[in-house]
Amino acid sequence: MALWRRFWQRGGDDPPAACTALDIGTEFAKALVFEIDAAGHGFIRGVGRQRQGLSHMQSGTVADIGAVVDNCSIALQEAEEMAGFRPSQVVIGIAGELVKGFTTTHSAERRKPTAPVTEAELQKLIAVVQREALRQAERTITWETGLPQVDVRLVHAAVTGAAIDGYPVTNPVGFQGRTVQVGVFNAFAPLVHLGALESVASQLDLELLEIVAEPYAVARVLGPEQLRQAGALFVDVGGGTTDVALVRGGGIEGTRMFALGGRAFTKSIADRLDLPFARAEEVKVDYARGLPVDRRAEVGAIVAEDVTVWATGVELVLEELAAGDRLPGRIYLCGGGSRLPEVRAALADDRFWRRLPFSRPPEVSIMSPDLVEALSDSTRLLVDQQDVTPMALAWQAIELQAEESPLDSALRHVLRAMKV
Repeated sequence: MALWRRFWQRGGDDPPAACTALDIGTEFAKALVFEIDAAGHGFIRGVGRQRQGLSHMQSGTVADIGAVVDNCSIALQEAEEMAGFRPSQVVIGIAGELVKGFTTTHSAERRKPTAPVTEAELQKLIAVVQREALRQAERTITWETGLPQVDVRLVHAAVTGAAIDGYPVTNPVGFQGRTVQVGVFNAFAPLVHLGALESVASQLDLELLEIVAEPYAVARVLGPEQLRQAGALFVDVGGGTTDVALVRGGGIEGTRMFALGGRAFTKSIADRLDLPFARAEEVKVDYARGLPVDRRAEVGAIVAEDVTVWATGVELVLEELAAGDRLPGRIYLCGGGSRLPEVRAALADDRFWRRLPFSRPPEVSIMSPDLVEALSDSTRLLVDQQDVTPMALAWQAIELQAEESPLDSALRHVLRAMKV
């Protein structure tokens, strides 16, 4: 893991830094090659896609490392030829049911409120947060797998906020006060999933800058200012999983994933209409785009039944994320599976939102690439919601170049000491 690693050291006259974002999805491996200028703006120069085989990925996780490497290599070659250069470093997204992301908040009562908070005191508090988060992740993943023990590793971590006596601060060091509070978002995954992605990067001969939980990346792409007041829910409907992120109070509170996505819809069409899987996928995509398809009414009925089951999964995840508090009134949809009109309709339906702690009907919107303001698409090939996730991963690379805050520096020091 390469948290906060600076992958460029350049002056104002040096050429832009280059990097690759790799979205290893259940249906497609997607690669973006991009440059980043000194002002922190990204320019996408190359795009590549390669369809994955049915046995290459399972529920968003790598099932066949060799096959996935081959697919990623084809996508990378396409993107690099379009861009005219090959970056040596990569940011990769991780998904899957057993990837757990949540924010842990911890408060400490100080014995001497008049004494300024020290760097050591801050690091000690963050260390408590990290140990508590790791224990929670180990309990959750072990329980869900049913195994006596699972080797759980930290994917990435980020400080979501700090406060002194309830007053938000960007750097607690030097402040006086009785109560210090720090919140840290952590994403954890089983070693087997994390190690597979590390192997993919190694076999592609790319230096791995960071592995990022994809719902975290998507939720970050709009920026805190756009979400600080009301918050939002992000739902990424991929091929094998649906990823959900909750942003509330200006920070990411949690992410959840469940193993139901576009491939399940395709399988139902194939089974019910007695079609080969590849043909069923074509039918589903044409139907989602509003193009003429044979037996359209039957296809619509099949999709509607599956989306009803899918919406129940989203409901259960949101109920868990809400933790008894009100949910934000905005839902952003992305991912190829969200093209189906029934998906958006299901989340806006009274029967869905009235069972959850929404204060009003949620505003359901489809995310588009132009919402990612920090990236410009020079290729003009990123056109709809399925392109948001790889762009969000590219945005994470841009964030790596930002000046490290005192809270991030303290977190990095703690992680190094804990050797996670």
